Amino acid sequence: MPVHVTSDGKTWERFAPEVRRAVLAVLAATGESGDHTEVSVLLTDDAGIQTLNRTYRGLDQPTDVLSFAQREGEGGDAHDPFLGDVVISVERAERQAKDFGHSLARELGFLAVHGTLHLLGWDHHKPEQESAMMAKTEEILTGFGLQRETR
Repeated sequence: MPVHVTSDGKTWERFAPEVRRAVLAVLAATGESGDHTEVSVLLTDDAGIQTLNRTYRGLDQPTDVLSFAQREGEGGDAHDPFLGDVVISVERAERQAKDFGHSLARELGFLAVHGTLHLLGWDHHKPEQESAMMAKTEEILTGFGLQRETR
């Protein structure tokens, strides 16, 4: 089950093993852990994710995570083994980890899980969807040792 984690040239490749582990945990927890399931993750900075956010969502601002699902939308194939792409701003993750008072590993894990759940069709536009998605995210993170940290 290929999970490809790349960096846009910064020194963030050191985070690749943990991000990959988070994606694999989502796939296992959701029954998508087949040998042919594939996900791509890009670790970038605020400028890189802002460009993608502007181009694909019409929002000219950085964000923490973007997901581009292969199975959804026009021409999407529900049985495509390539789930899609997740893009994470490590710069934003560093700030958010500090703001939330937890480790960068926890924040990157959270964003990787969150983005991968989006690839699988999870959403949070409605309160009940958000509640279910957050509960699933916490369940997965706790399952591999990145439970919510307390100050």
